[in-house]
Amino acid sequence: MALKAPVLNVSGKSSKGMTLDGAVFGTELREHLIHETVRAEFAEARAATRGGKSRADVAGGGAKPWRQKGTGRARQGTIRAVQFEGGGMAFPPNMRSFALKVNRKTRSKAMRSALSAHASRSSIGVIEGDTFDGPSTKTALALLEGWGASRPLLVVCDEAEAAIAKSFRNLETVEVTTPRALEVRDLVWAQSLLITREAAGAVSERAG
Repeated sequence: MALKAPVLNVSGKSSKGMTLDGAVFGTELREHLIHETVRAEFAEARAATRGGKSRADVAGGGAKPWRQKGTGRARQGTIRAVQFEGGGMAFPPNMRSFALKVNRKTRSKAMRSALSAHASRSSIGVIEGDTFDGPSTKTALALLEGWGASRPLLVVCDEAEAAIAKSFRNLETVEVTTPRALEVRDLVWAQSLLITREAAGAVSERAG
């Protein structure tokens, strides 16, 4: 049985459907691959810029604070040691990469699985690239209300379809992305997926 998604007009009504690629939107749900990929995507998004200075990185402290013997105090080599105020940290956090390795085939399977989950629950809508003559948040809101889309909503459009992106990007709990920037975590976050016909082909090519 062919998978189809409704093609919506500006009022959110559908007069025809678009056949979806069964190899991308009709695959088996593999939750473990989705979990593995989403975990890796969140890890890669971490800035990993937190850092601190060890005693070797703190300025000053070149000379011994007092002589080795005869003072009655413990011997010290530098006032930049960790026990002194202004000294370095014992085990400072350093910049590092939190990236987790996920094979390319695993990422593709996870994306196909997430797309198939939307197709199975009929939460995918399609719009033509020329649906909007110009940016209009009011028209975008009317389209969603007419369609009855649940939010959060993810809108996937081509980079050249600026009118669509600008129309939806100001709506609450709506995210706009391109096929190139689409990630599995975006698909998992969204309860509904609105995609342009042009972007659908690019997404199928990337996930296929």
